Amino acid sequence: MIVTKGLRKSYQSRQGRQSTTVDAVRGLDLNVEEGEIFGLLGPNGAGKTTTMRMLATLIRPDGGDATVVGADLRTEPGEVRRRIGYVSQGGGTTDGATGREELVMQARMYGVGKAQARELAEAALGAFDLTGFADRTCQTYSGGQRRRVDLALGVIHRPKVLFLDEPTVGLDPQSRSQVWAEVRRLRERGMTVVLTTHYLDEADALCDRIAIVDHGELVAEGTPEDLKREISGDVLTIDFATPDGPGEGAGAAERAAPALTGLPFLRRLEPDERGGLRLYVDDGAAAIPQVLRELAAVGVQPAQVRLQRPSLDDVFLARTGRSLDGA
Repeated sequence: MIVTKGLRKSYQSRQGRQSTTVDAVRGLDLNVEEGEIFGLLGPNGAGKTTTMRMLATLIRPDGGDATVVGADLRTEPGEVRRRIGYVSQGGGTTDGATGREELVMQARMYGVGKAQARELAEAALGAFDLTGFADRTCQTYSGGQRRRVDLALGVIHRPKVLFLDEPTVGLDPQSRSQVWAEVRRLRERGMTVVLTTHYLDEADALCDRIAIVDHGELVAEGTPEDLKREISGDVLTIDFATPDGPGEGAGAAERAAPALTGLPFLRRLEPDERGGLRLYVDDGAAAIPQVLRELAAVGVQPAQVRLQRPSLDDVFLARTGRSLDGA
């Protein structure tokens, strides 16, 4: 459904009299299959929104090629727009209009006749559970209700691909869950969904495949499980600081690292962003007693040792050298 090769976009940034070039997207290659939920995961400023806005024809690439639902991004932008839906991070509803009015207007802007537009709006209201407040103005809606109207607006013309930019930013957990359910339902109906997110849990739970991007470049791509499987074993995180104070102090990690480096079950050891250590081991439960013995031998008492399975944050950390949460 979407193929990109070497997609690039740069901006000029000016500070006083100095002008510098900022590379927002640097030669991105993507391949999105029909009927999947495909996620662009990365920290703020990674190039996710710029990539999506290029694919939606809102900004023109500086280089590279792309096809969206079979239409060339550069030579057939109008055809691309007819075949896609786009929901921006800020949404597209107007305070003084009702949900029903918004949906009818959106259908009309795609060339649908008045009678059919009203029928499509009615069907969308029912499909997204909006009927109960369809004739109230959008300014009276909750964040979750407004986001569901945004989704309905994005698919009222029945596109082949739906682009969602940070679809759940600012929503409470219940509203996030409702949006996730609607996105899954669209996928079940055969629609291809491409979304950007910086939420690890959202990417893990919702996406069939993920492209992790950082500084405008692709650093990893695959299913969430395949990406996490690359980091085999378990992860032990050793904290030396406590919530009430510095605990062992800044030098604890430096004293602990040499003592742990030679352990036979240790695959990799690296500092974390909180001043502790992160250990990738074969079997975390079996490793903890030996780790504690080695720490005691060098006079280090950890504040906490946490055992977890590898996460998407660990994938990002392994590929970039820093935590996605920290980034």
